[in-house]
Amino acid sequence: MSLLRRLLVSFACMAALAGSAHAAAPTPHHRIIVFVWDGMRPDAISAQDTPNLLALSQRGVFFTDNHSTYPTFTMANASSFATGAFPGPIGFYGNSFYAPGGEGLNAKGEAADFQDPIYTEDYAVLRDLDRHEDGALLEVPTLLATAHKAGLTTAVIGKSGPAFLQDYKLPNVGGNNVLLDENTVLPLAFAKELQSAGYPLPAHTAYTYEARQLQLREDNDVPTEAGKLVKLKDGVTSDATAAGETTPGPANAWMMKVYLDEVLPKHRPDVSIVWLRNPDTTQHQYGVGSPEFHLALQAQDALLGQLEAKLRELGMTQDTNLVVVSDHGHSNVAGPAALFPLRAINDGRVAGIDRDWGFSVSGSVRMADDLTRAGFHAYDGEGCIYAPVMSGIRADGTPLHPTHYDDDGRVCGKPGPYTTPSYVVPDVLPKDAVVIAPNDGTDYLYVPTHDAAVVKRVVRFLQSRAVVNTVFVAKRYGAIPGTLPAEAVHLDNARRGPDIIISYAWDANAVVQGFPGTEVGTVSTERGQHGSFSPRDVHNTLIASGPDFRQAMRDPLPSGNVDVAPTLAALLNLPLHTAQGRVLHEALTGALARPLSDYAVKPAAIRPAQPATGLKTVRIDGAPLPATRYSFTVQQKRLSFDGRSWTYFDQAAADRH
Repeated sequence: MSLLRRLLVSFACMAALAGSAHAAAPTPHHRIIVFVWDGMRPDAISAQDTPNLLALSQRGVFFTDNHSTYPTFTMANASSFATGAFPGPIGFYGNSFYAPGGEGLNAKGEAADFQDPIYTEDYAVLRDLDRHEDGALLEVPTLLATAHKAGLTTAVIGKSGPAFLQDYKLPNVGGNNVLLDENTVLPLAFAKELQSAGYPLPAHTAYTYEARQLQLREDNDVPTEAGKLVKLKDGVTSDATAAGETTPGPANAWMMKVYLDEVLPKHRPDVSIVWLRNPDTTQHQYGVGSPEFHLALQAQDALLGQLEAKLRELGMTQDTNLVVVSDHGHSNVAGPAALFPLRAINDGRVAGIDRDWGFSVSGSVRMADDLTRAGFHAYDGEGCIYAPVMSGIRADGTPLHPTHYDDDGRVCGKPGPYTTPSYVVPDVLPKDAVVIAPNDGTDYLYVPTHDAAVVKRVVRFLQSRAVVNTVFVAKRYGAIPGTLPAEAVHLDNARRGPDIIISYAWDANAVVQGFPGTEVGTVSTERGQHGSFSPRDVHNTLIASGPDFRQAMRDPLPSGNVDVAPTLAALLNLPLHTAQGRVLHEALTGALARPLSDYAVKPAAIRPAQPATGLKTVRIDGAPLPATRYSFTVQQKRLSFDGRSWTYFDQAAADRH
């Protein structure tokens, strides 16, 4: 072969290889950063507290009718962000659910007790559950795993549990994708990179690796440790007048610094998810509208400002899509104001009635206690609970649940005060046992025997309680009067799903500290909750700005957290065939854009085929009510586009008369 011929063949081979490499390379796209403001209510955006977020909403797309996935929990919505699907098809029911038979360790290296309902905001527990489910914790693919297969690089930063769930298959070693949450750093090379750059590591990272792989420095410190809660004189209830540093503030600031100074400039990930606790944790602890609530918003907005400044510094602004989203809204915990009027706080103590600018002193219920008092064998996995304020202070100053003292530890396992006794799940369950996974505004109830007679008895009791708003049952039990099947709200999963799902009562118009929206929640000392079917919990924040999104648009169409993953997948040219959400075409530019006129939206509603009748209804304090019939209505919007339709749930409310 002549030299010329050999050169021509060589050039042809090189061209073929180049063409092959080009075909295998990821399709060009813009960078995506998703910044999750946990629990951010859209009506909390303001020039005073969140000027950066307000400006972003004005120059980008503000989705004015966005919906949280029901139940409006953090981990349920984390799974929707991860997959674009709903909890039933995903097979994941966080925040807390019943998964007996599992075993393992939590992020602190302690034994995780799967005998009781397990709390899932913990990366190690999620790994335990994944092993328990034979590697299928989520029964559908995730966006980030799909991105990895396409050769894209990813970064996940933030809150233990929901952040980790986005990339829960990420291995301890190998690969270019990185993860930092409050308890760990993955993979090992990234942990060592941070140490070499002078960063401390989350203290519990030591439990992720063997000592021969990684050792924390002696001066490691605790960069993600939560701050101290300011409490009332009772030692358990938060002092909502404290106006001090929010407990997640320093950890959030540190994690954002790592992202901005190390991850973004050095790794330049194609997709980043930054999930930080504020304002959610602060709202739980001190309440929506409290002085700390405003400080939490201001701190979170400052971090958004730092992110935008870093993008400008790195020259990334023009090729980065920035999405700010919350997992759910938030409500204050409170019962009816006529029974439990708002009160002032003075010198660390609950003071006199202040109906205009007081704080709630009610709204927490413990369904295991109510069921037990009615003769059921009910367990929620919790020991004795001491909630002297939030369990209810009547208008005359008397407590709804008086304080008891366990002097010898026989009731609570240790001496001390309590307002409700222990309901830890026993090793051997009675045949008619009911196990409750408390989840704030919605509870999951399990009947391990799946005895239909027990289920019907429990359902009828629940329908008689004014604190119960909706009742869904697994479809295997058929049509029970006053209920809807769990599949009606995308929650049915024959193997993993609860037998009964209840949401608690809410009042969207009741005002505490200047913000409307209260709900009854699972018993605790927290002043704020979510998880319910209240419109204040369901409607959440979604804002997007960047080269692939329209400018200065207020999108009036219904959208949802379940739509985020398929939209990002479309922008990244990734297949996500199991997604149940839609691509938000109306908010996009270029070839993916569609006009608003292509869509049709119609209101709709679903309700039980028959009401429950002949009930003896009681209110939150046990007093009888005249109502004998119970039903409820789920308000919906149905959006049609291109021959397909999607349903969004606006709220659900009980009807008793």
